[in-house]
Amino acid sequence: MSIDTLKKFSEQTNGKLIFDYDLKKTNWFNIGGNAKAYFKPENLKDLIDFLKKFGKKEKIFILGAGSNVLINDQGFDGVVIKLGKSFSNISILPNKTIIAGSASIDKRVAEFASENDIGGLEFLSCIPGSIGGGIRMNSGCFGSEFKDILISVQAVDIEGKVLTIPSSNINFEYRKTDLPRSLIFLSASFQGTFKNKIEAKKQIEILNKQKEKTQPTKIKTSGSTFKNPISQTSEKVWKLIKLSVPKNISFGDATISEKHSNFFVNKNKATYQDMKKLIDFVRREVKKKTGINLDLEIEIIN
Repeated sequence: MSIDTLKKFSEQTNGKLIFDYDLKKTNWFNIGGNAKAYFKPENLKDLIDFLKKFGKKEKIFILGAGSNVLINDQGFDGVVIKLGKSFSNISILPNKTIIAGSASIDKRVAEFASENDIGGLEFLSCIPGSIGGGIRMNSGCFGSEFKDILISVQAVDIEGKVLTIPSSNINFEYRKTDLPRSLIFLSASFQGTFKNKIEAKKQIEILNKQKEKTQPTKIKTSGSTFKNPISQTSEKVWKLIKLSVPKNISFGDATISEKHSNFFVNKNKATYQDMKKLIDFVRREVKKKTGINLDLEIEIIN
């Protein structure tokens, strides 16, 4: 699709359409080149209009909180869509049901639930991402996953058609669902239970203290780099990396966190190639030492 056609659309939409957009500032690694275009729809109508025009003609990537992506320094030859404020509303329905927009930050949803005497969603406070990304990969921590609380998902397909998918129609696996990659999630409904707000907030505090003890914060890193290889061993991936990879290994400014060996860090100006070399090295060493194949949890955008 030509830039001219996109430029024409940019004059007709209420959303923001920016060309040659620097993706470094959109992700936690602070790595990546430019996107051909970056689209931030103002509302659902803007998104549907865009998809009807370009959904089948343009390469599209949906960017959530940017907490688990590694973007190539060559950038992305397509349109990156980032859902904005109108996709981050949170509200309550009867029976302790919460509806959250897909751009809502997981932690905010957990806090909203606790404020309203709703429990069961406290684990979301420890997931560094948005609701949309959490649905896509069935995110989880401390023994709970999205599948445990999800009632249904509202989404839009590449032709701009809105649909609702009950969770009973979704096949959930560890950090994976069978939902088509072409779907853009709009919102999700979650089932909570009654829990006094003091108790719910206390639980959030306990979980976050546990997380802070073991995981790095306030540095250029994503979430877990690799999935736990649950079909091959009961050992956690951080332990396999610790046993297999020399301490202080680095490629350029890409290195492994001292606090948690499954968190990779951009010390300053790491490039995509630096981080990719580190990922490939760790994967190779773990395979050599343990015979176990590691699968990425972060998503690589080329």
